[in-house]
Order: sequence, then C-alpha cells, then structure tokens
Amino acid sequence: MKIIFAYLFLIIITITGCAEVESTSDTASAAVPVLVAKEETNSTIATLSKRAVKDLASIPFDSLRIPRTIEANGSLKGTPSKSWTSGFYPGLLWQLYGASKEEALKKAAMQWSAVVEKEKWDDGTHDLGFKIYCPFGNAYKITQDEKYMSVFITAAQTLSTRFNPKVGAIRSWDHHEHLWKFPVIIDNMMNLEMLFEATKLTGDSTFYHIADQHAKTTLKNHFRADNSSYHVIDYDPLTGEVVKKNTHQGFDHESAWSRGQAWGLYGYTVAYRYTKNPKYLAQAKKIANYIFSHPNLPADLVPYWDYNAPQIPQEPRDVSAASIATSGLLELSRHDPKNAKQYLAWADQTLESLQSAKYQTNMPPFFLKHSVGSIPGEFEVDAPIIYADYYYVEALLRRAKIAG
Repeated sequence: MKIIFAYLFLIIITITGCAEVESTSDTASAAVPVLVAKEETNSTIATLSKRAVKDLASIPFDSLRIPRTIEANGSLKGTPSKSWTSGFYPGLLWQLYGASKEEALKKAAMQWSAVVEKEKWDDGTHDLGFKIYCPFGNAYKITQDEKYMSVFITAAQTLSTRFNPKVGAIRSWDHHEHLWKFPVIIDNMMNLEMLFEATKLTGDSTFYHIADQHAKTTLKNHFRADNSSYHVIDYDPLTGEVVKKNTHQGFDHESAWSRGQAWGLYGYTVAYRYTKNPKYLAQAKKIANYIFSHPNLPADLVPYWDYNAPQIPQEPRDVSAASIATSGLLELSRHDPKNAKQYLAWADQTLESLQSAKYQTNMPPFFLKHSVGSIPGEFEVDAPIIYADYYYVEALLRRAKIAG
C-alpha cells in the first residue's frame, strides 16, 4: 500500500510541477492516499460482511454463549450477557449490516441484541457502554428505530447511579473490595459516549454533567508526566481523595498497559466530540503521540501487551489495543486538522498490518488473532477476541467515511 501511495504521489509531482505542489495544502497532499484507501477499505468491508454472513452457519444461537474468543482446543468460547464483552458481537453484526445491508446480518444482530437487552438494568457494573451501547447505539444509528434508543437511555440512567459526586467519577468495579474502596479504571472512559448521547437525544443534562465530570477527574488523576495512564485509581468514597494508583492487567503499577492507553485515546477523543473542551483534545493528542512514538512500539505499529513488558521483543502482541487505538486515531484526525495527515498515516499503516496474514484468522466469527485479554489473569493470551474485531471494523468504516 505504501509503495502505491509513493508511486501515485510521484506521478502527481511530475504532472503538476514543483511550484504547484509546494503551494498545496495538507488536505490536498493527503488526497492521493485517501482515494486509494477508499477503494481498498470498501473492498475489505465488503469481504468481511460476506464472511460474517457465511460464519453465521458456524455460530449456533445460544443465549449463554455469546461469542468472545477461542479456547486452547480451537472451540468457540461464549459468555452470558452478564459478561462485559457481550455487546461486541451483536454490535459487530450491526456495523456490518449498516455497511452491507445484508438482511441475514440484521436478523442475527437483532437476535443476539435481544439476549443482551436485559443488561440495561445491571447497576453492578460500569460496562454498560460496552454491553448496551455497542449493539443498541449502532442499531439506532442505522435504523433510527426509537425502541433501540430507549434501551440505551435506560442503560444510561442505570449507569448514572454509580456516579459518586464526592469522587467526581463513576465507580468501575464492585469486586476486589479488599483491594479497592472505589476503583475507577481507564476503560471507564469508553462508557461516557452513551451518557453524552443520552443528553443529546433527551435533553436531560444530568448524563452530560456526569460524563464530563468523570472525564475531568480521570484527566486529573490517571495520567503520568509522560502521558501514559495508570489502569486503576482507587478513591476514598467519603472524601474523594486518591488512595492509590495501580494496575490490574498491566505488567506492574508503573507500566503502560497497551489496551489501557488505547482506551484513553479513544475516550478523550469522544469526550472532545461532545464537549469541545480543548483540554480533552489536548490529552487525546498527547496519548496518540505517546502510543505511536513509543520506542517499544514495533515497526508494524501493533503493540506488545504492555509497553514496559520485561521480555520485549518476545512478549505477546495485543491486536485489540491496535484496533482500538486506530479507531480512536481516525476520529481524532477529524478534530485536529493540523496533525490529521500524521494520524491518517499511522492509522493506514496499522490497518495495513492488521490486514496482513500475520494477524488475520479464518476462525468464525473472528477476523483477527493475536490479542491479549489478561496476562496477569492468565486468560485469552495470544487469541482472537471479539472486541478486537469490533474496533477493527469500526476503524475500517471510519477510514472509508474519511475517504468520502
């Protein structure tokens, strides 16, 4: 792909002359790779949609086994709707239906979404954005059917009950009470979009204020001087003071867990979209630069599971971190025109890597392999994981939209 970009750009220089090229704007100079990316990206999306339709025959509908990953023996591992990953497979189906209009994908998306819907009442988790907004947010955007909107509005109301005004944040977990009094994880930034959207659609500003305050509190306490993020910040729920800063899925308390950095990039880009707070945009830019300029980032831009893992380059890669970061980066390019060309270059290079045989898989219903769930937890290490596919497809759709 890079060779094609360079070749086409050389042709343009030859035809138009140096004087005109020198006066070309950043947007115009990026036009050639964008046009190439459009053709290739649309072709990739169409191929994935066809594959998803074909894969439906291999995925028996089971309300207790929503696709999540592949077991060591090669069998499909599914989860009940209670799992934080339950919304990604139906959300993925909705995304591909929106692009392809394949009725089989719509039918399957509706069927799997119906299994997850009851989670809108789950007040014991922060993961309602993942579980509910991924399927029902996409369903509403594509169909404009208000029954889908009603589901994630209810979920937004449920999630709001976990907000502590003293802390200024939404509580993430209720488990591990012996370790944390009021844990807030960087992943929680991903649930704010549902709250912001709830205010946009209902006019109730309560959701917006909760999401905005959560983003401010996270910005204040989660980030180090180098703009990397802690995974878990524990607060005193009575005073709002920070008790400790540590990790649950990274290498150690001071390391940079790669998926966590991607959550931060994506989350602050979304927060800026809704609030236009320049501090959120600035943070998203800082995280992007941290990720894509890190000395331990491999040449293909698919990170190791932790940027400070001790056995690099023998450490496992985390494709999910790459797909999440790429999707976030593509939206960031819309909000930061000055640096958009660089963001698109990073995104295109990452997508090119993810589309290579090294990272692709044919195991239904997955598209990508080599993700990491949790190395400290010793599960889903070097495996296909459904959320990697969800953000990979989202990134492709965003790239196609940017290309026009």
